Amino acid sequence: MTGPRRYRLDATVQRFGTVVIGGSPLKLFRLTEAGAALVEQIAAGAAVPDSALVTTLLAAGAVHPVVEPAAARPGRATATDVTIVVPTFGPPGHVPAGAILVDDGSTPPVPGARVRFDRNRGPAAARNAGLADVDTDFVAFVDADVELADGWLDPLLAHFDDERVALVAPRVRAAPPPSGSPAGPWFAGYELANGPLDLGPEPARVLAGTRVSYVPAATIVCRTAAVRSVGGFDETLRFGEDVDLVWRLAAAGWVCRYEPAGEVRHAMRADLAAWVRQRIGYGSSAAALARRHPGALAPLRMSGWSLGAWTLGALGRPLLGTAVGVGSAAALVRKLPDVPPRAALRLAGLGNLRAGEGIAAAIRRAWWPLLAVAAWRSRAARRLLLAAAVSARHPLRVADDVAYSVGVWRGMWAERTIAPLVPEITSWPGRSAVTVAAPRS
Repeated sequence: MTGPRRYRLDATVQRFGTVVIGGSPLKLFRLTEAGAALVEQIAAGAAVPDSALVTTLLAAGAVHPVVEPAAARPGRATATDVTIVVPTFGPPGHVPAGAILVDDGSTPPVPGARVRFDRNRGPAAARNAGLADVDTDFVAFVDADVELADGWLDPLLAHFDDERVALVAPRVRAAPPPSGSPAGPWFAGYELANGPLDLGPEPARVLAGTRVSYVPAATIVCRTAAVRSVGGFDETLRFGEDVDLVWRLAAAGWVCRYEPAGEVRHAMRADLAAWVRQRIGYGSSAAALARRHPGALAPLRMSGWSLGAWTLGALGRPLLGTAVGVGSAAALVRKLPDVPPRAALRLAGLGNLRAGEGIAAAIRRAWWPLLAVAAWRSRAARRLLLAAAVSARHPLRVADDVAYSVGVWRGMWAERTIAPLVPEITSWPGRSAVTVAAPRS
């Protein structure tokens, strides 16, 4: 790190004197008085020095670096330290000036490409070929259908002041369709609000099992040496190569971040058929990723108490399910004696509510074929399928998730694994979630 820096508290953070709850997954920190004072300084917007506590909070996703303007960071990385690599298969939509254009076997060949393959080898191979020509400290991988807005790069470069950071991704929002596009307003409206590459307005540390577990390589900025140190992109993956890169960087000890203050636009699919193929393709990577990263791709992560409460409800035992939910809330109050009971009850209630949303999403994106078979004889299975569909709140959300699940099942067949169907049952706050931290002197 390079001296005192400002941070912001994550939206999940709650403070109760020397106890802080927040991050993703949710963690509880019991601090010294000095540690609590440091958190107060962070909340007030003051710059604080690097410390063991700051490092712990950053790793937990409980705080995030504040992006300072370029003028406040003299001598730091600028656009001249970045080489842009653009892989393309077919005529590219956007190629920034000075970028390394890689033609991934297009017919006819793309004019102006610095690197050209004689056959299509996939985006991972194309990005690696461009990376081989990079001689700057940083490389930006930008897809050919991405439009870069003014000022998109500077917020991302600010994170590289921390030498532990290997990769930073901007927010990737869907671009409005061009005039005359076959995508109607209903379809386009859904895509603009629910783009598959849009990870939302909140910054995050990117790590498997957290709120932002991956970032798409539609646009990412990387420390060149870090990407080379892990061997670049896995060229055997046609989909999911970006997820795999992030997880391998994290396993090697690097930090990856999502910074929505930088924003780019990604072209949406022109018609429903192309849209469905895209979603199936995304889902098809799940099994291959699960083999490479065991446990990182669980379709659902929740406490056993929450799962039990919702399961009992689905089995037609709503009173018993409610009792389990209330019991888990009471147990949490006892496990958190230094948190006000009302706050502990609220945490338990929100946890159970979000668990229901998570179960519905897992059904739509992974489990529905199993439930569809069971539905021939099981009223509970029919009830779960209906609830999962209704909770989506939009017909295209159902179609979106079901198309993704088709890819999941196709990938499982190819890889001969059911790992993408296996949930992760946790306990909160478990022993690993209770952290005693203090600032380093």
